[in-house]
Amino acid sequence: MLKDLIPDYAKDLRLNLSGIERSEFLSPEQLYGTMLAVAVGARSPRLLTEVETLVQDKLSVEVQTAARTAAALMGMNNIYYRFLHLSSNANYQKMPPRLRMQGLATHGMPTVDFELWCLAVSAVNGCGLCVDSHEQKLRAEGAREEAIQDVVRIAAVLHGIATVADALPATASA
Repeated sequence: MLKDLIPDYAKDLRLNLSGIERSEFLSPEQLYGTMLAVAVGARSPRLLTEVETLVQDKLSVEVQTAARTAAALMGMNNIYYRFLHLSSNANYQKMPPRLRMQGLATHGMPTVDFELWCLAVSAVNGCGLCVDSHEQKLRAEGAREEAIQDVVRIAAVLHGIATVADALPATASA
């Protein structure tokens, strides 16, 4: 269970975990898809194993694949666009990225769902340009600010769990 990954010194994460599976603003696909995308994006084998177990009966294979696609694309894009943001050389922003991003158009999910997953992973990866871009797209698509906040809150809690879980020895339990 996810809560078993959390040591006693991080009990605030345990308390926050109890709230992230309840959202009046996210559909189950959005919520659990966010959890899966963040688990992939956080690069934590322990977190990913637990989240995969949690979502396997809650999400179709297609939704799981799309959430993983969002994490994979953001793993690439967040590095590239964070570089553009951090570099003082404006010439890079004028150059085409020359990165294949077909998954952005071929994921097969509602736009809002996929954008929520991309936003959550972008928040974990700290890419300001991507966070801003996905947040703007979500608002243009009619997503509520509360839903946007919920996915970022989910990302924050799960990333915190990944941090402490991966700091524990492999044989330790919380």
